[in-house]
Amino acid sequence: MAENKKVTPYKDSELNKKQQVEQMFDNISSNYDGLNRVISLGTDVKWRKKVLKMVQAKKPESILDIATGTGDLAISFAMHTATPKIVGLDISNGMLEVARKKVASTEIEKKVSFIQGDSENLPFEDNSFDVITVSFGIRNFETLEKGLSEIKRVLKKGGLFIILETSVPTKFPFKQGYNVYSKNILPLIGKIFSKDKVAYSYLSESASVFPHGEALNNILKKIGFIKVDNKPQTFGVATIYSASK
Repeated sequence: MAENKKVTPYKDSELNKKQQVEQMFDNISSNYDGLNRVISLGTDVKWRKKVLKMVQAKKPESILDIATGTGDLAISFAMHTATPKIVGLDISNGMLEVARKKVASTEIEKKVSFIQGDSENLPFEDNSFDVITVSFGIRNFETLEKGLSEIKRVLKKGGLFIILETSVPTKFPFKQGYNVYSKNILPLIGKIFSKDKVAYSYLSESASVFPHGEALNNILKKIGFIKVDNKPQTFGVATIYSASK
């Protein structure tokens, strides 16, 4: 699959995808963390730890975490690296408010800042960050190539770009099990525990059509990234991608 199909949370909405995604994450921000742990069976924590190790090895002076959500990854960087400049950016102010509450009155409050912004129009100068990460957010970009081009613009030469994103297993029986879980169980959990009844159906559908593996590798190379690599996680239900500039 070479291109990102347009999947939006609210089919009948007059808002564009970017506005719909902002609305959706505002709606689910209060219980997002808890549902994430339940839906991923806790494995998302393990995946983020692998991303942390990759970042630690780089010893960056500056980190940008795009689609930071409630700030889990950015906060982990602040706690476990010596990086003096860490920025978490997200389109949803509801998610950012949760992130800010997590660091309020803590030692890392001055080390990490959370700002509302558009991943496809980043409010930073060229070559601003040593490391840029996107965790479970890149499939929500309205225009994937534009967002990736912006990331490349603000990444320093020789910098590290990491994507952690859901993917679709290709081998039996994991492919069949994933399909049953993502199409039936995941949306059901969302309907029971979230006030936004369509959000988790969208998250499942968007993951199923988003380019992954070599398809996303090829898009990264097309944008101009180098040293592109991907490592499937947990039988292929998620993938960690790395690239440089």
